[in-house]
Amino acid sequence: MTAHDQSESRDRLPGPDGVAAISISIADALSNGWLDIWYQPKIDLRRKCLAGAEAFTYMHHPQTGLLRPEDVRGALDEDGIAKLTEHALMTALQDWTEFFDAGFKMRLSVNVPATAISKLSINALIGTNRPRSENWPGLILEMTEDQIVRDVQVTHQIANELKPGEIDLAIDEFGAGYSSFSNLRGLPFTELKLHKSFVRNCAVDLTNAAMCQTAIDLAHRFGSAAVAVGIENSADLQALMVMGCDYGQGLLLAPPLPKGEFLDALRQHAAAPRPAGTPDIANSERIA
Repeated sequence: MTAHDQSESRDRLPGPDGVAAISISIADALSNGWLDIWYQPKIDLRRKCLAGAEAFTYMHHPQTGLLRPEDVRGALDEDGIAKLTEHALMTALQDWTEFFDAGFKMRLSVNVPATAISKLSINALIGTNRPRSENWPGLILEMTEDQIVRDVQVTHQIANELKPGEIDLAIDEFGAGYSSFSNLRGLPFTELKLHKSFVRNCAVDLTNAAMCQTAIDLAHRFGSAAVAVGIENSADLQALMVMGCDYGQGLLLAPPLPKGEFLDALRQHAAAPRPAGTPDIANSERIA
């Protein structure tokens, strides 16, 4: 079955507050427009400005209401995840042009499970649908650490195959899998994203601080950038900046937003006066 097949197989979504699970199909979600791509800004912590954005897939289900990305992914089989991934990639490629035309140049990231890569021809998909602008910075595909370490050689091959198409790999949720650092040797990745459980309270928790510092140093030794996710308070943000972390995401900086609200937020930040030292989530990559 390809990602284009309109299968009538149905996956189970958890109902809210203990309500019985509701049966849906990914084909229904696609044909009825239930899927919605939200974007969360990624902030350059050194320059205190916008560096990019990560795409998340939410679902507006007619019975359960808004479903989070992890709920949607957790309910789907491999074929459903492949269709979901294809939709996210296609939408992000289209949305980049809209953001650029509005005056904002940024590099977008999309989560791509390993199972979807085996079912989708990523290079061909992106090559056919990528923006034709010379200013397109390429795309970052995020894979979780646990998926990568299951077969490092295959991941290495995938990363090398994607590189010519201006597609880079990011290691997501680093630290959760407790993999040996030697597993990452020689793996071409552009970002190492620290797991939020270590980012949380890294300003006061010595263990979390040590994990964050080790991951940041490791990323830099590999010639890559370190990204902290789940930043929720100013103390942790300041600690990460002192550690030399390159980029940050989290509710303290900006939450995920539907495309329209995300674009409105960028415009508002670009137009509003900004106190000294406050991260500017719009102007760093704004086109002159």
